[in-house]
Amino acid sequence: MNDWLTAQQVMQRLGLKPQTLYAYVSRGLIEARGDGVDSRRRLYRAEDVARLEHRKARGRKPAAIAEDAISFGEPILASGITTILRGRLWYRGRDAAELAETAKLEDVARLLWDCGSERFPPLFTIVPDGPAPQRIFAVIAARAAGDAAMAGRTKKALYLEAASVLDSLVDAIAGRPGQGPIHHRLAQAWGCDATGADLIRRALVLLADHELNASTFAVRVTASTRASLAACVMAGLAALSGPLHGGMGPRVLSLIREAERDGIEETVTARLTAGTPLPGFGHPLYPDGDPRAAALLSAFEPPPAYMRAARTIERMTGQPPNIDFALTALAAQLGLREDAPFQIFAAARCTGWIAHALEQNETGRLIRPRARYVGPEPV
Repeated sequence: MNDWLTAQQVMQRLGLKPQTLYAYVSRGLIEARGDGVDSRRRLYRAEDVARLEHRKARGRKPAAIAEDAISFGEPILASGITTILRGRLWYRGRDAAELAETAKLEDVARLLWDCGSERFPPLFTIVPDGPAPQRIFAVIAARAAGDAAMAGRTKKALYLEAASVLDSLVDAIAGRPGQGPIHHRLAQAWGCDATGADLIRRALVLLADHELNASTFAVRVTASTRASLAACVMAGLAALSGPLHGGMGPRVLSLIREAERDGIEETVTARLTAGTPLPGFGHPLYPDGDPRAAALLSAFEPPPAYMRAARTIERMTGQPPNIDFALTALAAQLGLREDAPFQIFAAARCTGWIAHALEQNETGRLIRPRARYVGPEPV
């Protein structure tokens, strides 16, 4: 049996449209790679296609439902922090898009951490030299190696440590210790004016948490072992760095550059025909459009190439821009480095990670799923 299939073969076997195949690939359900013979074509792992055929054939048995829930399924952990309801994102019952109009990330942190009006004490972080991603991981890793575990700590002590960890992360991104609102510190480090600082503020609020995504689940698993808050954030950073999560920015940028070179309609047609993803568009949890993207894009006019891509792709596929597109467009509009979207994402999501770590710690339960064994029969 051939290990890899063409887009036409996959669509025929699964009864998919090109847009649906793209969605399956973007969600990680089907692995894709380039064709060594034709650089414009993509190939798809036959094993993944066979698994989806099997899932379709077996129906919705209880075991199948439990297994499928790992991928954009029903919630598997109770949480009072964030939910997605009626096409909107809610932080403890507050509409995230409405909060983004005026709130600072520090305000959202207090809301998510459920710590009232606790003050964030200033902290002096020793920030090593090097590119921002290296600084981020180095600073948090150093804290993870030295900070105390959460077990037995008072709530006030944990809140103060939470603020300290967030402050350390922001210092690492900025490249130096600082004081004042987080969006001002990042804007100053990146040479942005007041308008740019406010756009960064808005993005930080919109990205603060997103229910039980991959990085947050990694954080909760780590917190369930009673590891330190810094260790939990380190787990979140590791998951966030993946190209299907916080690393989507470079993929969106690659799409825009391809469209500028070959034409947007030609690029979209070629990608859909080959089953190649269109990063930055559509979201499985928001069938009618990502409200975070709408809230951010309403505050500025993206560069022309981004505007053309957004209009054309939505017209051709029905998929509106998501937050990855909006964040990459923001970075381009402000003239920021290509890795700035990841840095904004990390600073913002750190607040949500900490909230989930604190909530998981309060349960006192270890997260330990079971695997459904499909290997050789034990002898």
